[in-house]
Amino acid sequence: MKKAKKSPKVQYGIEITKPWSKEMYDHNDIVSDEMKKNIIMIWYDLTYRINPNLDWSEIEEDTNIVKLQKGICYSGYGDGYTFGDVDKEFRSEVENMPNWQLHETYSYLTSKSMLPKTSFMLIGFEWHEFDYHIIGSQEMDSPILNIPELDSAGFDSNGVNHYNEKYNV
Repeated sequence: MKKAKKSPKVQYGIEITKPWSKEMYDHNDIVSDEMKKNIIMIWYDLTYRINPNLDWSEIEEDTNIVKLQKGICYSGYGDGYTFGDVDKEFRSEVENMPNWQLHETYSYLTSKSMLPKTSFMLIGFEWHEFDYHIIGSQEMDSPILNIPELDSAGFDSNGVNHYNEKYNV
């Protein structure tokens, strides 16, 4: 007996495929940029007045600063580390975090009300802990679907240049 073929899963108007499609990668690039900007913005808001030379151990364990740092870096810091050392490592972790890890971490930290919800979620990953997108956005199409197909110079089929729009230059 033949199995019935499942209908393809679609998120934000993008068919979820294995291997991943260009649209899936493009969508996730946009979402991960938003997530990383949100993390850095919250970090900045929590730390902008801290002296870079302050010993990290002087920051109380139960503060949102330490909770966010541990949520991103997965480890703590003690004597011998300055806030400047931790800040540099934190920013590097955010910048270099792979999308699967960003998906899990962002989900967890949003469930703890430490990060804001995003316009969309990353796609192609299993559901994790908490939906971190704005309610109702699951019914919307990904913004990458509204950008026309471009030639290598950034022009659409009507000769309009969209290079800056597509590549955020």
